[in-house]
Amino acid sequence: MARRRHKKLPTEPAQATIESMSHDGRGVAHVEDKAVFIDGALPGETVLFLYTDRRRKFDEGTTSEVIEASPHRVEPRCAHFGLCGGCSLQHLEPVEQIHAKQQILLDNFHHLGKVKPDEVLEPLTGPLWGYRRKARLGVKYVIKKQKLLVGFREKHSPYIAQLSRCEVLHPSVGERLTDLAELIAGLEAYNRIAQIEVAVDDSQTALVLRNLDELSAADQEKLIAFAHTNDLRLFLQPKGPDSVTPLWPESIQLHYALPAHGVDYHFRPTDFTQVNSDINRAMVERALELLAPQADERVIDLFCGLGNFTLPIARRAQAVVGIEGDPGLIERARENAERNGIENATFHTADLMADPGEVPWWREAFDKVLLDPPRSGAQETLPHIARLGIKRLVYISCNPATLARDAGILVNEYGYRLEKAGVMDMFPHTAHVESIALFTKG
Repeated sequence: MARRRHKKLPTEPAQATIESMSHDGRGVAHVEDKAVFIDGALPGETVLFLYTDRRRKFDEGTTSEVIEASPHRVEPRCAHFGLCGGCSLQHLEPVEQIHAKQQILLDNFHHLGKVKPDEVLEPLTGPLWGYRRKARLGVKYVIKKQKLLVGFREKHSPYIAQLSRCEVLHPSVGERLTDLAELIAGLEAYNRIAQIEVAVDDSQTALVLRNLDELSAADQEKLIAFAHTNDLRLFLQPKGPDSVTPLWPESIQLHYALPAHGVDYHFRPTDFTQVNSDINRAMVERALELLAPQADERVIDLFCGLGNFTLPIARRAQAVVGIEGDPGLIERARENAERNGIENATFHTADLMADPGEVPWWREAFDKVLLDPPRSGAQETLPHIARLGIKRLVYISCNPATLARDAGILVNEYGYRLEKAGVMDMFPHTAHVESIALFTKG
């Protein structure tokens, strides 16, 4: 990412006392009454830092020396921490990471939404390492280094970090980054593989190679041999997502289960699924606990994906309607409902960011709603939800800022009460904040 330089940067380190943590995991200080965001610094610390950018309203820097360390500072487990942009919080105790994320959520509620939950839920936590089952890895042959790299991008940079392993990726991939790099470097098409998409289900690891050219028979044989040796499933993607096809074995079916609800999901390697299966199971339990669907109630699940919440809701409710903008995910949701013998769930494709017009499902009667929107939030859908007169709403969010904005609308414009809210540690060691909130009315 290119840096805008407004003036020549100082070459000598400056000192700062860190006051708080920003939403992206950097320490926030003030030097000469100007905010500075400092990589590698924790609240309460005194550090020396080097300026990396100076702007009109704020500056940026990176820690060069910790003079007085936080009692919560720990040694990062990953040798690449600080270079790789995949993680930003490995230097902070895990329990403090999730507390910091909870504070970020509450601060967003206060400053952006002008609301406060009646009850703050206990954070949902799970495995700290090897948890990540979905990822997109960059692949690049670097001529200057005469080396092929596989991994995440460097922090604040478009370049691929030179990684030997990744501690947060599922071990089936995280421990094989060097092997993958050597494999691709040995292909005839070594400079025509753009990325690797990772998808790990309950028992298999699938890799989708984005091949810019058709691969030779020799290259395909090398890939198949590697997959066979390492118990991997391989797909090729010569064009868009619809072009993904199995390379080895010839037929591959990925799946994950929610045993507590007797449902098993089939999905494709490029489909959206939650990255952390342990937290996903706990999240579904919490969502159902908050939503409390009853046998005589109808529920609408907006941004339903392939039915992650819809099918468990269907086990308890009279009926559930799932709405999603991706036709492929809706197709999978219908197939999953049929496969699991669920007959009281129906699905529709719709752009929930646009005016739905006179679609029939908005005119149906619903008792409760579950929302799991993208990072941009669900602002466009809130007026329609309000018109339905729904009394109980559970909102799952991957962006505390848009959740707080939408909470302000629900509470201050539509008369809802923010009854409960809390965070879930879907992405340990990163600044990503996953959260859940319950809104009630009447």
